[in-house]
Amino acid sequence: MTIEGIASEPAEAVLGDYDVIILGAGPAGLASGIYARRAGLEAMILERGVPGGQVLTSPNIENYPGFPEIPGMKLMDLMAEHAKRYVEIKEGEEVVRVRSAEKFELWTASGGRYTSKALILATGSSHRKLEVPGEERFVGRGVSYCATCDGFFFKGRDVIVVGGGNTALTDALYLHSIGAKVSIVHRRDSFRADKHLQDAVRSHKIPVMWSTVVDEVIGNEEVTAVKLRELKTEKTEKRPIQGVFIAVGEIPSSQLASELGLEMDQGGFVMVDKNFRTNVPLVYAAGDVSGGIRQIVAAVHGGAAAALACFEDLMSPYYSRLP
Repeated sequence: MTIEGIASEPAEAVLGDYDVIILGAGPAGLASGIYARRAGLEAMILERGVPGGQVLTSPNIENYPGFPEIPGMKLMDLMAEHAKRYVEIKEGEEVVRVRSAEKFELWTASGGRYTSKALILATGSSHRKLEVPGEERFVGRGVSYCATCDGFFFKGRDVIVVGGGNTALTDALYLHSIGAKVSIVHRRDSFRADKHLQDAVRSHKIPVMWSTVVDEVIGNEEVTAVKLRELKTEKTEKRPIQGVFIAVGEIPSSQLASELGLEMDQGGFVMVDKNFRTNVPLVYAAGDVSGGIRQIVAAVHGGAAAALACFEDLMSPYYSRLP
């Protein structure tokens, strides 16, 4: 029988049977692999691309302990090399179907079939984009999707935050607090963010451009301006700017989580407890797919905690100890 999205003749033989399979080789997945193997579990990481996740697009990182300044790609190279000392990472192996039976069964786009006793989902998320000219070109050169990652470089500079939800307002407040000259651009005439964040924006007198969208990001080597359009009047203006922080949402990679019946919040992020267990026994989720703080250090924590919870549960399942 052909499975949609898989090679027409999927392999019948199981290519590997493990205690735990980790999906994704970003910071959370790599940390999971290290901690799982050091706990004595037979583990393997399946990664649809190359190790690193979204961190690969970060030109410079200054907030990861032990590395005062390091390019994102270099940091992830170091993490991946460390992980490979313990666990096999299969690159270019996208899992397209997963089934829970006596064990978890996974099929990949190349026709591979794997089984495991447990799963750790570290599939990450992707930034929702504006899809305007110049956005992709200037990523890392004035366009950013993470204020806490890149805001430090914009102290004293004119920047805008695009969005009207909790993340956008939190980013604007953070940029304001470190000395950036920040304004908010929001396509609606009211915010969707929590009231306390709206009150904070007002109290700090952060300017807001209501009913306005970014039509283009402009620059040479770096961002120098944006083209703005006021939706009610269709009036446009070119506004000089050095930084564009886009905060219009994240898209979690949670298709496999849905297939497994995992509980997710309204945004599609997998819901986990403090040990990164999901509602399905022996399935864990860590990193951006589980929401929370989108930081490398938080992803590493989640990956390590998930692996240790997995080890504990395989030795003595927590759900068998519940009253």
